[in-house]
Amino acid sequence: MKGKLYVVGTPIGNLSDFSPRAAETLETVDFIAAEDTRVTLKILNHFGIKKEMVSYYEHNKRERGEVICSRILAGENCAIVTDAGMPAISDPGQELVAQCAEYGIEVAAVPGPTAFATALAISGMDTGRFTFEGFLSVSKKSRFEHLDEVKDEKRTMVFYEAPHKLANTLKDMYAAFGNRKIAIVRELTKIHEEVIRTTLKEAAERYADGSLKGEMVLIIEGKKEEQQEITLEDAVGRAKKLVEGGMSINRAAKEIAAQTPFKKADIYRELL
Repeated sequence: MKGKLYVVGTPIGNLSDFSPRAAETLETVDFIAAEDTRVTLKILNHFGIKKEMVSYYEHNKRERGEVICSRILAGENCAIVTDAGMPAISDPGQELVAQCAEYGIEVAAVPGPTAFATALAISGMDTGRFTFEGFLSVSKKSRFEHLDEVKDEKRTMVFYEAPHKLANTLKDMYAAFGNRKIAIVRELTKIHEEVIRTTLKEAAERYADGSLKGEMVLIIEGKKEEQQEITLEDAVGRAKKLVEGGMSINRAAKEIAAQTPFKKADIYRELL
């Protein structure tokens, strides 16, 4: 009788987010496939779980996947975990799930926190429609190809990024997308959790020195047609019409700033 693969979500920062069902699953499976056994050991120790672990990561995933599938086919149950969040989301675990599907092995989900959905929920950006773009390539050519592919995307875009690459990423995004709104969500569920709501131009300038640290999710607004065409003069003209209609200068500047790439202060100054 075949065993089963359990895809188990782990905390993205706060260990209190680990679900009772996830803990029970790790206690009852025969072994755990972990991205980094040292990271997973901290979780197991925290919850008093003792279990055999095998490493499963980007550079050994194909051959290690065959070993894991063989054990499951022989009747053992396995849980796959990543260092943080849901396995198989922008993660080599997707390969193991695919291999299990090839062998007809049942795969069950034990859901847990996911960084992109959590970040999106507190970003303040449009969440009605969005596209998850994962990590940009370290290859400059591939990065620009990726950004060029999505430069006209109208949905909110979600990217993962490492702190040491943030400065170059923001610079490249500003070059590809122009000055759009961005929410930089860092250190989710940890003590220093923060949402930085700004624009790509300001973010690229402010963090060019690589000073921003922590795990990050970048939420970028989709393309708006007027962003490619509207000038400050156009924006001020719109605001003037609102003022002529009885709206205060302050309110008109705020309304038009929300609809265009320009700052409220710039529109307000021109109105005066």
